[in-house]
Amino acid sequence: MHSFINSSRPPAYCPGCSHEVVTRALDKAFLQMGIHENQVVIVSDIGCSGLFDTFFKTHAFHGLHGRALTYATGIKLARPDLHVVVTMGDGGLGIGGAHLLSTCRRNIDITLLILNNFNYGMTGGQFSATTPQDALVGSGFLNQIEKPMDACRVMRAAGASYVTRISAYQGDLSTEMEQAIRFNGFSTMDIWGICPGRYTRQNKTTFKTIQTSIDSLPSYHGPVPENLREEYGKHYREKASTQKPLPTPINVAKKFPALFHDRKEILILGSAGQRIVTAGEILCYAGLTAGLHATQKNDYPITVLRGHSACDVILSPNKIDYAGITVPDVILALGQEGIDRKKTIFSSCTDDTFVLVDSKAEIPDCRGTILSIDFKGKKIKRQDMAMVALSLLAQQERLIHQDLLEAALRIRFKGATLEKVLELVRKSRELRS
Repeated sequence: MHSFINSSRPPAYCPGCSHEVVTRALDKAFLQMGIHENQVVIVSDIGCSGLFDTFFKTHAFHGLHGRALTYATGIKLARPDLHVVVTMGDGGLGIGGAHLLSTCRRNIDITLLILNNFNYGMTGGQFSATTPQDALVGSGFLNQIEKPMDACRVMRAAGASYVTRISAYQGDLSTEMEQAIRFNGFSTMDIWGICPGRYTRQNKTTFKTIQTSIDSLPSYHGPVPENLREEYGKHYREKASTQKPLPTPINVAKKFPALFHDRKEILILGSAGQRIVTAGEILCYAGLTAGLHATQKNDYPITVLRGHSACDVILSPNKIDYAGITVPDVILALGQEGIDRKKTIFSSCTDDTFVLVDSKAEIPDCRGTILSIDFKGKKIKRQDMAMVALSLLAQQERLIHQDLLEAALRIRFKGATLEKVLELVRKSRELRS
């Protein structure tokens, strides 16, 4: 008889482990469905349930503890034609709780099999999210002071459209699995079983006590009427098909020769609102227009409208492997907060470093050529200082020249904004130190 079981690495569990029963039932479910091994992906994480991906001759993905549903979601979105089955223990259930809730909300067409044996069986029998409060486990009294999670109740409340609680020893387990896998949406099965290696050494658990416990709880079996809705992947593809296509990335062609033939490192230092990051972009565009490689690395706090703003730009005729600045060729020091943020870099300046600094700011002692500009005295607005500084670089033909700057501005800005910036650049040519 044909089987999905991997004959080169057959199932190996502790004698009496319910995982063996679930493995055989899942194999039977696949056979009942009449599908082929290459139509199935088994996704697992850590724990005894994490062995499933090696015990079947299907596609497989083995990931981090509690994260199996995230991998399964990606696989199903990329390959909607595949049957994606996730095996997860009650340990992974607790660790990956947020991922479980997200998957319930999405209703993506994958099947989750929770192999629930009420403890971390692989790592010593510690309590899990589903361990009863009266159980004796390897983590002392901790389970006695926590309420165990009813996985089915949680999943149903979170939006799962198919929820079943079942004993691993129920005779029609394979048929129940088949129905769950065939369901078009997120189907879940909370499968209760025995862990003889750890749990039943101190807790009397039998087929009968498991069924009695299940019968004492609210019945969860199959589709959840109030949660039935369109499957996430199909809905996503329908919505995506109506969106406007993304714009084609800008292709910046070389138009002008570069002014240098080696790597140049530039720091632009200021504060929020000074358009430091925008100046870095323009400098990169200018470099690209000269046929150079360019990188930009920005540094600002999460309080975007307040605090320092610093930008590292590297321009080079060769590919840039390391995007950090060690010996700056140019520093535009336009605001005290940015200067203070990067104050240690000034000690690495050389005689060839060019430092353009706002006369109201204080910079650490450093070598190099220093050009001080009284931006406020020359009635340069705070938000325009970075653009004027780039214009001054172009006037002196340090790194860029006027044609490169104007080409970069035409890439970055359009319409009335472009005209304002070009006018600002023209006025800045009248500045003197």
